Amino acid sequence: MSAIGLRPYLPADAERCAEIFRASIEEIASEDYSPDQCEAWAARADDVAAFGEKLAGLLTLIATLDGVCAGFASLKGADVLDMLFVDPPHTRRGVGTALIDGLARIAQARGAERLISEVSDTAKALFERQQFVAQRRNLVAKGDEWLGNTTMTRILVKSSAAAAKRH
Repeated sequence: MSAIGLRPYLPADAERCAEIFRASIEEIASEDYSPDQCEAWAARADDVAAFGEKLAGLLTLIATLDGVCAGFASLKGADVLDMLFVDPPHTRRGVGTALIDGLARIAQARGAERLISEVSDTAKALFERQQFVAQRRNLVAKGDEWLGNTTMTRILVKSSAAAAKRH
């Protein structure tokens, strides 16, 4: 199995990330959401420049596998895992886990005591395996469609550096 690399998002990644976003929704999330829901959700990446600006405005990590961008995830503020998408051919290879772990380490280094995410029904099992616990169900508007997701949290282990910073 190839090693998964993590690196910061670069503006040149915008088009590839938009492709991964759309493919992940159309090919994977389509098992849990209707075609209309998927299209409304995936439309967020239609404007690649705006999508790239959103990713650049967050702390976004790119996961690479065999030198190819296989997924991405973003941290908003110190403790909100905002987006996590893996290219369909690279699922079940540890890409999502590596991205969650990377962002959890960053959040912890920023002093966060927990990581919060609004998780799609499709990704819920992955987040549960990564020690996230469901807090509540949500309905989110995407265009003219409503999609269900679950707010989940993961308690981060307090590091001695984070504890020292607060004292």
